[in-house]
Amino acid sequence: AKSVRRGCMRPNRGNYEEAWKRITADNPFPACMGRVCYHTCETACNRGGLDESVGINSVERFLGDNALAKGWDLPKPQEETGKRVLVVGAGPAGLSAAYHLRQAGHTVHVVEGAQAGGGMMRYGIPKYRLPREVLDAEIERIVRTGVTIEYGREVTDLAQEMKEGKYDAVFLGVGAHLARRTYIPAGDASRVLDAVSVLKDVAEDEKPMLGRRVAIYGGGNTAIDVARTVRRMGAEPLVVYRRTRDRAPAHQTEIQEAIEEGVNMKWLSTIREAQGGEIKIEKMELDENGKPRGTGVYENIAVDTVVLALGQQTNLGFLANFPGLQAQDDELLVDETMMTTVPGIFAGGDMVKGDKNVTVAIGHGKKAARAISAYLKGEKYVEPPKAPLASFDRLHTWYYADAPKTVRPMLDLARRTTTFDEVQHGLTEENALFEARRCMSCGNCFECDNCYGVCPDNAVIKLGPGKKFKFNYDYCKGCGICANECPCGAIDMVSEDI
Repeated sequence: AKSVRRGCMRPNRGNYEEAWKRITADNPFPACMGRVCYHTCETACNRGGLDESVGINSVERFLGDNALAKGWDLPKPQEETGKRVLVVGAGPAGLSAAYHLRQAGHTVHVVEGAQAGGGMMRYGIPKYRLPREVLDAEIERIVRTGVTIEYGREVTDLAQEMKEGKYDAVFLGVGAHLARRTYIPAGDASRVLDAVSVLKDVAEDEKPMLGRRVAIYGGGNTAIDVARTVRRMGAEPLVVYRRTRDRAPAHQTEIQEAIEEGVNMKWLSTIREAQGGEIKIEKMELDENGKPRGTGVYENIAVDTVVLALGQQTNLGFLANFPGLQAQDDELLVDETMMTTVPGIFAGGDMVKGDKNVTVAIGHGKKAARAISAYLKGEKYVEPPKAPLASFDRLHTWYYADAPKTVRPMLDLARRTTTFDEVQHGLTEENALFEARRCMSCGNCFECDNCYGVCPDNAVIKLGPGKKFKFNYDYCKGCGICANECPCGAIDMVSEDI
């Protein structure tokens, strides 16, 4: 047997700019993502098997904010390819694609129908979660790489747009801005609005006329955002959802924070009609398959406005002149490279199948950009193989000291319910560095020198700080002591025949 060292990286030594560069190689929005991402990656963190997962999202936000404060810029392309790519939509998917396409040296032109960029990051996520100055700064940084964004114009005919602009490829990231509606019998005096319009009006500082008592129909994150928003406007929000809290699609942290702020929840309920300042609610129950069904028990509740938060869909009308583009359930069909059924046209974000959130949209943009670059070379993009997972049982946790997770402080409750000030604060430099050092570097050597110190055959050779190690297989007899003493599972024992 012989020892094989896996990928190596240096631990966090306070080199914030280098860490930020590593993040932005994949994601140009670390300050935004450090605020709006629900950090589900932390559920897979091996540190959780020891005490608590590493605050990956917290560290990302710190690095993003630090970069904005220091004025660090994204790199500009080293060479120009001469290829022109059109991006439709300046939301997270479109801007991510534009950034990565520009890094590849392509000329990128973004067309956005709204007067500002960000898509649902601006018009769907409230300011108390994502301050607009943070969003604007990270968008402007992408523009400085050479991406051009044309605001206030919608693409109504994609075929004509491509012909006139002489584009070599297109990325579609228009998002899902059309509210899904359901039939609720309502009298002429009843006020029924959709969640997207309400959030957009608030984002543009146009206070919607909602009254004091507002019922929000739905259980997703958009419903909770509307409820928390109208609470800050002085209204009394009531969320009505047909299933139980644990089955609500909204993130549980968001639900809890909404309840703390005074949002009332009515679970296992559905709105049957809205008449003359009242809604008629039917109590629901879950059947043996977990599906809600009516009970015939009704309750009338006085409300001034009903806001429908039942999801969004994409307007695909501007694609009418591309009959070859195939869609299903108002979503474009794409292959594993994010290319649609028409060669050269790619799509991502909310307008394709998959989870509907900012994290996924940014990932779609990156993946599509790399596929577009391959397409422009006459090739097909193939994702590089992923490194094998380093499971908890590979680690030797005796090496790591107890270190409780750092919790980000929250704005006081009184200001949370009366202002749009940011609810969650970031980490201090000291806390961020501490949190980064909680990482156990699973599967990645952090040069602790254990293998070097315990090798009885002097087969481990140090190459210098940051340059990793190598094994001298003429000396190594395959005893495995180095692998047993490696805290992070970065050494594999393999047969000499391999």
